[in-house]
Amino acid sequence: MTPVEIIEQALKDAELEYERPSQNAFFVKLPGERKLATMTWLIVGDHSLHVEAFFCRRPDENHAEFYRWLLEKNGRMYGVSFALDSIGDVYLVGRLPLASVSAEEIDRLLGCVLSYSDENFNKALELGFKTSIQREWAWRVKRGESLANLRAFAKFADPSR
Repeated sequence: MTPVEIIEQALKDAELEYERPSQNAFFVKLPGERKLATMTWLIVGDHSLHVEAFFCRRPDENHAEFYRWLLEKNGRMYGVSFALDSIGDVYLVGRLPLASVSAEEIDRLLGCVLSYSDENFNKALELGFKTSIQREWAWRVKRGESLANLRAFAKFADPSR
């Protein structure tokens, strides 16, 4: 089987939603708990498989601590690392030699992308968007709106705590 065929079969076996925008590219939806979905590209090149997933936009505040925290995470990660684009938005990015593409490795790699994205999402928001979250909390309380998707941030967003 070719790397493209291996990837497609692995995605089907894992029952993941995906699109094929081109012959060598897969756009995969990885459902999460903290981050509802991590949209991930798998792009088969001439010599390697490129993996890329959007993590979060450029932080509003606390840039040095935010980026330091990401860099400290990189040293303990498998297959992908946090990376920035030209405006500071954060991605998970990696490369795998085509000779290493197997169903098991695709499963492992996508599992890592999902774990790193989902497990680190709330901390990233706390570090880089705390003030915005606090303002959103106050606005919702004032208007009687639902706080359901902000509950994870109550420890710093809810002034009554």
